[in-house]
Amino acid sequence: MSDLPPPANLPNGDPGQPQAPLVVNLQYVKDLSFEVPGAPEIYTTMREQPRIDVALDVQARALQEGGNLFEVTLQIRADAKTGDGATAFIAELAYAGLFTINVQPDVLEPVLLVECPRLLFPFARNILSDVTRDGGFMPVALTPIDFVALWQSRRGQGAGGSQGGAPGGTMLS
Repeated sequence: MSDLPPPANLPNGDPGQPQAPLVVNLQYVKDLSFEVPGAPEIYTTMREQPRIDVALDVQARALQEGGNLFEVTLQIRADAKTGDGATAFIAELAYAGLFTINVQPDVLEPVLLVECPRLLFPFARNILSDVTRDGGFMPVALTPIDFVALWQSRRGQGAGGSQGGAPGGTMLS
């Protein structure tokens, strides 16, 4: 990862300059899948908007041992079912970012699992909305996510760790 540009707040990467606590180096779609298993019949037989269940997961990992460069991935899965239980669509998105993080170790976990996904979420929400609309359905408009509550829930389950994920498969409606 040495070919990444220096963070914007460090001209020429000068270590004598103060470092920002959090820098977004890059954001990208890591994986995107949209399936309509019952097409084209589902479009003619569906009489009402499908019920959509959304699962959310956050994963973080260091890219270099002992370094300050991390990949944080926001994974979203939306399953839409018709009133009779048929699958209308399945959308899966893994949206990631590369972050340079310069904080004390005791605050690294909340930065990785709260602040980084908070920065990624609006972009992931737009991608999911666009792909469902382009797939012939009403756009899925996710409500804002309380990443603090998700992180606290994970810690309450005893699953802490600075490089783990948020509650896997957290169901939202």
